[in-house]
Amino acid sequence: MLSDDRYNSVAIVLHWLIALSILALLVVGWTAVLLPQGEPVRPSLFAAHKSLGLTVLVLTLARIAWRLSYRAPALPEGMPGWEKAASKLGHLLFYVLMLGLPLSGWAVSSTSSRNIPTIFFGLFEVPHLPVLSTLADKAPAHQAAEAVHSAAGWLLIALLVIHVGAAIRHHLVLRDSVLTRMLPRFSLPS
Repeated sequence: MLSDDRYNSVAIVLHWLIALSILALLVVGWTAVLLPQGEPVRPSLFAAHKSLGLTVLVLTLARIAWRLSYRAPALPEGMPGWEKAASKLGHLLFYVLMLGLPLSGWAVSSTSSRNIPTIFFGLFEVPHLPVLSTLADKAPAHQAAEAVHSAAGWLLIALLVIHVGAAIRHHLVLRDSVLTRMLPRFSLPS
């Protein structure tokens, strides 16, 4: 059961696993893209990026299932309506991006002319998306998927900055429980 002001352990673990995976995705993906073609470590970085992306997809589906089964703690009573609406919109955008980015990345892999298989952390092959991988001319779909994946990645970065900034504001300026209700059971200095 949830207390009135905290998320339960499942929500907290899923939140932080997804957050850490997303940070790793950004670092690994950006590093891979910035390395020159032919750099020996580049394929391994892309493989790790794809595996992490699929991990975020699965964890997000678990988080959605949890969210449909459990009520989140209420936002502070004194929070202005616009801020509550912004919080709800921000979280909805996070869910859209945490589903859309892995799916658009999967579409990028599925439409690539290189036809490189996705091996989930070296354990098993993840098939390409059936409809996209059988297109006669994959180039337009590939370009569209890359554009969506890139734009969504930048949107995610902006949303992360806003999310972290809002959490810090709530903790340090407003001194409410918004940040601490999603932290493991230890206290932050005020």
